[in-house]
Formats: sequence, C-alpha cells, structure tokens
Amino acid sequence: MKARAITVHETGGANVLQLETRELPAPGAGEVQLRVSAIGVNFIDVYFRTGLYPRPLPFVPGLEGAGVIERLGPDVEALEPGARVAWASVPGSYAERLIARAADLVRIPDAVSDTLAAAVMLQGMTAHYLAHGTRSTRPGDVALVHAAAGGTGLLLVQQLKAAGATVLGTCSSAEKEALAREAGADHVIRYTETDFAAAVRAWTHGRGVDVVYDSVGSASFDGSLACLRPRGLLVLFGQSSGPVPAFDLNRLNTSGSLFITRPSLFHYLSTRAELEERAGAVLEAVAARDLRVRIHAEFPLAEAAEAQRALEGRRTAGKLLLRP
Repeated sequence: MKARAITVHETGGANVLQLETRELPAPGAGEVQLRVSAIGVNFIDVYFRTGLYPRPLPFVPGLEGAGVIERLGPDVEALEPGARVAWASVPGSYAERLIARAADLVRIPDAVSDTLAAAVMLQGMTAHYLAHGTRSTRPGDVALVHAAAGGTGLLLVQQLKAAGATVLGTCSSAEKEALAREAGADHVIRYTETDFAAAVRAWTHGRGVDVVYDSVGSASFDGSLACLRPRGLLVLFGQSSGPVPAFDLNRLNTSGSLFITRPSLFHYLSTRAELEERAGAVLEAVAARDLRVRIHAEFPLAEAAEAQRALEGRRTAGKLLLRP
C-alpha cells in the first residue's frame, strides 16, 4: 500500500518538508496500521527538522495524532480494526497512514473527537506531568507559566488552577492575554511591554514564585531565575528561543539555593501504566469538559511547512493541526 507523508531528506528550514508518496510496510508483531485523522504540530517536530535533536535521515517528522486502526499485526490482542486511537510518541506521524506499536496507542473516549484527541495528547500530557509529576502542585502554590496562551500553556494554566495554585502568565499581546485569563490565569504580564521578572517581584511583594514553567529557553532563562523565591524550582521544558547557554552553577546558590530541572514527557511515560494514567486523566478531563482545548488553526498535510513557520513565528495561540 502507498501513502503520502512529509519527508525530511536534509535538516534546515521549513522548506525541507516535502510531501512524498511512500510504500507502507505491513504491520509486524505488536504493530497496527493506522489511517490518520488528525496530526498534532509541536515544537519538538521543529527541533528534529533543524537538527537540534539529531535523527537519521531521511525521516518522516511528527509524533502525535489520532486515527482509526485498519489492520493488525501478529500478537495484537487489546485492539481491533475500527478502533479510534490517539498517540503522542509515534515517529512518522506526518502521514496519511502509518505503522505504530500497539503499546504506544490509547483508546479515544466516545465523547472526544479525533480532532480534540490529536490536539491534546502531547501537550495535555506534558501539562499533566509538569503539574503532577515534575512537581506536585499544592493549594497555595504560586506558579509562573511562560507562553501562557500557547498550546501547552493554556492547558498547564488550567491544570495548575484545578490543583489549587495561583497562576501568573506571560504572553505577547492583548489577544493572548485574554486567552490566558480565560484559561484561569490570575495575573498576566505582556513581556513585550514590561520586564516580566520585575513585574513578578512586584506582584508577589518581593517574595517570588514557587515554580517557573519555562518553554522559551534562552530569551527568558535569566528572568525566570530572578522570579523564584529561595529554594524555588525552574522547570525548563522547552527552548523555542534557542538553547540556554552554559552558566555557572554557583548562581543557583547565590540566588537562594534554587533548583533547575530539564524534563521530557517521554521520561514520564516510561511504562504503559504511566501512559494510561496520564492519557486517561487528560482525555477524561476533555470528555467531561473540565479541560478546554483551543485549536488555533488546521492545515492540509501538504502545508506542513507553513504550519511550522506559524509555530516558530509565535503567531499561534493554541494548537496547530495537520489534516491528511
């Protein structure tokens, strides 16, 4: 069987994303063939495309999506053809059809569309592990979320608020501020107009926040450290502005015995039980309408380059999807 997919033959700008037709192999042991309904676009896709995260060439980008099982390989017992499933860690997801390990898939609840499932799996589980894994959020905590109107930011704000935290957010515009406030942020700082670290210190009466969730990286790192209370935690979970340069660890001492972690979702999905726990919590919250998912835009698969340009250019507020 042949299927179209986006292929990267050399790393570089978004123009290296090329739509091609390729031969789809039969599913092997423990694998299934999927017809893809919707594909999530994420910054990690950009990191692979540029070579920041090395990967053998050529490759089909993408990790996240939702679709329907068409065919089972040997030794697959828990799923059946026709089942609707979603995933967050299946390489090669920028495609019409793909082969995936059954162990990487979860069933989509009846009350959740394929579109919403594809939009929430990776970013929703990221928000879940940030709020309930890297650090256990407690009532009364004060948290700062950078890019609070982005796809992950909006979900993280909601999950932190549900756990009892006071949430401050940063964003770049009045439109994005409105979205962050709608998600539940108690205070929003437009970093394009004011020094966010000074604003955080003023709002907390000099105390600082308990935790900063930073997906921006280089451009926000120093300010993020300056926002923390003594023994506070900086969770650096992305680098949309570029990697953080090397720095003197003694700064953590002189700034108040601070902590830093650089986590990855996939280390918080190391077992099938963890995947089911996090995916279940996220999808059930979406089904119950306790977690609202904002889809910013949908692009045809052939326009994957334009979707990634929009993401890199910070022209988005919410999730971007590709449609095969």
